Amino acid sequence: MAFAATPPYDGTLAKYYVLPEDFCYKVPESITLQEAAVMEPLSVAVHIVKQAGVKPGQSVVVFGAGPVGLLCCAVAKAYGASKIIAVDIQKGRLEFAKKYAATATFEPAKATPSVNAQRMIEENDLGSGADVAIDASGAEPSVHTGIHVLHAGGTYVQGGMGRSEITFPIMAACTKELNVKGSFRYGSGDYKLAVSLVASGKVNVKELITGIVKFEDAERAFEEVKSGKGIKTLIAGIDS
Repeated sequence: MAFAATPPYDGTLAKYYVLPEDFCYKVPESITLQEAAVMEPLSVAVHIVKQAGVKPGQSVVVFGAGPVGLLCCAVAKAYGASKIIAVDIQKGRLEFAKKYAATATFEPAKATPSVNAQRMIEENDLGSGADVAIDASGAEPSVHTGIHVLHAGGTYVQGGMGRSEITFPIMAACTKELNVKGSFRYGSGDYKLAVSLVASGKVNVKELITGIVKFEDAERAFEEVKSGKGIKTLIAGIDS
């Protein structure tokens, strides 16, 4: 398996890009090319939420309000979650998350993860804790807080890629008998489900697209992402 833009493979900044036919999905006429360009991160979110086994009526906490985290909120909502709490340290992204798919937001204070987790539980009336915690940030404090915010028997899914090794609150995970899972990109059926969620209107990806740059200005798109500007910046294709 080779993934574009993952070393040592180059990305897809070209007029044409060849893929095996069975790795391709036909885009319905109801989906624009701009929306289709967001199917990759949406498929990542679909896989994460499937790993979490989100069910109707559950409470879900999502750490990281970037594109994948926001899409996790949207997919969890489509799966029927009743409470979806987006967590981030950027106020602008939290404001966007609340308008997009989160039912509530949380900005961590400069406190221990367990203290932040307890405050989140109290502010959102989560009882003994949340049903599901998803980390889409890769930040170590988010991992810790995610473990502490869950009730006994809850499910934690690691989707964000941070450092290869971190400290982990294993005692809390053990005493709570948590289901701790990893999530790596996507699996069979995830792209198909992502396309159907958008085609059916259950997930809106248009709102995530906050900028489109010309192909000739592709470098600017990377600079904007690096600086944290906007939510999702697209690079237009080469004119024929």
